[in-house]
Amino acid sequence: MPTQSTTFFSRLTRSAGARLAGALLLAAGLVAWQSANSAEDAVKIPPPAQDEKPAAQTETAVFAGGCFWGVQGVFQHVRGVKQVTSGYAGGAASTAQYETVSGGNTGHAESVQVTFDPTQVSYGRLLQVFFSVAHNPTQLNYQGPDHGTQYRSAVFPLTAEQRSVAQAYIAQLGKAHVFSGPIVTRVEDYKAFYPAEAYHQNFLTLHPAHPYIVVNDMPKIGYLKQMFPDLYRNDPVLLKVAASQGAAD
Repeated sequence: MPTQSTTFFSRLTRSAGARLAGALLLAAGLVAWQSANSAEDAVKIPPPAQDEKPAAQTETAVFAGGCFWGVQGVFQHVRGVKQVTSGYAGGAASTAQYETVSGGNTGHAESVQVTFDPTQVSYGRLLQVFFSVAHNPTQLNYQGPDHGTQYRSAVFPLTAEQRSVAQAYIAQLGKAHVFSGPIVTRVEDYKAFYPAEAYHQNFLTLHPAHPYIVVNDMPKIGYLKQMFPDLYRNDPVLLKVAASQGAAD
């Protein structure tokens, strides 16, 4: 999610009169900005030793891994996923708006709600994608250029079995030392999920040339295709939104 330097760039392109200046500045500054804020490489990790046994054809999972633009985009390319919604989890309904959550004091984390068919992709495999490709689980209260508790790494289990699988997998990965540092992902109580504003939905697919997406999120799609060829789907499953809105700043 654009913050500080990224927001500076995007604000330059708000009005038609500023687009040319914004384009010139982006061209001049993107190389340096990309070097400082580029996405990290994905990490090859083993599948979970403990996983769910599918009991239905539809299940829901909620994950938080930094800016929801990229996390949504990754899971939209996973086979067996039916729908992915960007939104907020961890806080109250009254504060579940982007401008409020961005203050970092609501308890919310930018999250995604993943509806999937567990007979095609298990909850454990989704966790494997989440930890390997979708974000870096060793970054405490930030992801790349985005800082604050709203960008924390968290899992919100909807069932006791999901909680058990998530906790066991975090312990498994920690014991295997597959990451360069300790895993800081929190397994939090699920309260509710609140969909984000329409202009945040499908952002990666709708704005593939956005500088933030190019630098931080498009590499994740490539990693997913490379590291999980059995799960990768070329055409993303997009969320249907009621009304279109302008691009986010």
